[in-house]
Formats: sequence, structure tokens, C-alpha cells
Amino acid sequence: MKIQKSGSNSLILLKNTGIAVLLAGAAILFCACESNNLAEIKAFSSPENLPIQEATNFETTVTDSGQIRYSLKAPKLYRYENDGQSYFEFPEGIDIVKYDAKKNITSTLRADYAKQFEKEQRWEAKNNVVVTNARGDSLKTEHLILDEKSEKIHTEEFVKIIREDQIITGIGLTSDQDMLNWKIKNPKGVIYVSVDNTNKKQTGPQTEGQNNTNPPELPNPVESDKAVRFK
Repeated sequence: MKIQKSGSNSLILLKNTGIAVLLAGAAILFCACESNNLAEIKAFSSPENLPIQEATNFETTVTDSGQIRYSLKAPKLYRYENDGQSYFEFPEGIDIVKYDAKKNITSTLRADYAKQFEKEQRWEAKNNVVVTNARGDSLKTEHLILDEKSEKIHTEEFVKIIREDQIITGIGLTSDQDMLNWKIKNPKGVIYVSVDNTNKKQTGPQTEGQNNTNPPELPNPVESDKAVRFK
């Protein structure tokens, strides 16, 4: 914009002084941003850190050849795409139920936080992670990885296996998704529990689960809400 020469020299000087003050203020503001870690401020405001999709009370099912294989429920879902990587985040927890061809529940997974990485076909669950199998055995840990390609789950954290008559603890675990064939990497011990809930003496560590070729059938998905929300 051109300044018209319709005033005195003092008016021009005043306008020039005002511009100088604005430039000086901008310089001071820029220096303040640098002192407050400009990179962090830029990262916080970057659109790349904002979800491109979000949903509340999200529910879905995954089918294969017309048969339901998984059902998923989550209070919140966010989808991100950063640097070519796409993933879903479940910041308020997740419930996943796995079914067999007869729509019987074969396993469930519940956690307070989870991520799904699409390209890697990998899930990561954290905080109060609980996995149950068709026999009623449950795994408790704070961090669990689920690999969809190998259909395996694993963790390097502390684990607790709770069965009808024993509690098994250790560090690290690998298993199939149905939690029927599992192995604790560094077992710590086993506590056997009698029918009247009194504890027996501690025995040697157990590292592998027992196979059960005929697990009991569970109710159909409509009648099994309590089993899905195992605590």
C-alpha cells in the first residue's frame, strides 16, 4: 500500500515509527517462541497430529466368507495418517471378541488403550490387558502385541495366567490368538488353588498351557455379554 503525501513530515514519521514498533514486537515474539521450544509448538499445532477421522461408541464386525470372525467395541476411535503410516487409536479402551465358524466365542481381548497399525497388520494393547480363552483361562498383563499375519500374541512384560485351579506368573509370553497354546518365557511360579479357594503350597514353574481339543461351547454372541466384558 502507498502512503499518500497529504500530511506533514511529523505524520509520516509517526507512521514509520509505528511500523518499526510492530516489527520489533514480531521479533520479540519470535525469540520467545524459540525459547519455548519452537519445534514442540509447531508439532503441537501441526495438522499431521490431528485425527482425520473419529467416532464415538464405535462397533463393527469383521467377516470372512460371510462368517463373523471378530467383533469390536470401543468408546472412542481416532484414525491418523502421519508420514505415510496409517493407524487407529482407541484411547478409552477396546473389547475384541473372536468367533469360530459356528459363531462360538474362542477368545476375547480387553484393554484400556489400544492401537491398530493397518499396513503392519499389528495391534498393540496397553494397560489392564485381559485375554480369555474358551476354557475360561485368562491372561493379565500391561502390554500385549497381536500379529494378525502370524495369528500370534506376545509380550515381554509381567504376565499372570489365571486358571480354575492355579495362578501362574512370569515375565514374557508367546501364544496363539485363542490362548490355547501358550508359553511363559521366564516363569516365576505356580500357586494351586483348591475347590474351597484355600491355597496349597507353591510348586515348580509351569511354562506351557495344556491343549484341549474339545473346548466347551460358549453362548452365541447375543447371550455372552458378560463373557465379553470379563473383569
